[in-house]
Amino acid sequence: MWFIVIGIIVLGILAAIAGHLRNKKLQGMLERGEIKEIPEPKEISEGCCGQHETCEKDSLLAAVSKKIEYYEDEDLDRFIGTAADAYSENEVEEFREVLYTLQEVEVAGWIRSLLLRGIELPDALKDEAFLILGERRIHA
Repeated sequence: MWFIVIGIIVLGILAAIAGHLRNKKLQGMLERGEIKEIPEPKEISEGCCGQHETCEKDSLLAAVSKKIEYYEDEDLDRFIGTAADAYSENEVEEFREVLYTLQEVEVAGWIRSLLLRGIELPDALKDEAFLILGERRIHA
């Protein structure tokens, strides 16, 4: 237990020293005229960064984003906890209607949103949804 506490304290001290040395180095570069101003940290944008084989915004993994977005599909919340193979044909049609009103770029986000909300995509629609995602990735 003490090893963990000591390790966290040591890491905090090392991070503070690294930050101080970075600021000192940047200040020296500024004084010598190598840079015009000290760079500010950049915020990560919602778009693709180009560092991944597949853009994170196209990912179906719920871990990529914890933000739940609704795609005018609030009425689907009544299916929270329903198994993917337990939907009736009329219920599958409700999902299909939402799927085909989405733009291609929104499909991955919609599926991720369903997962975050605890709604399973009906088995009957999975092939169609993955086909749309696959086509988008091929032509992107």
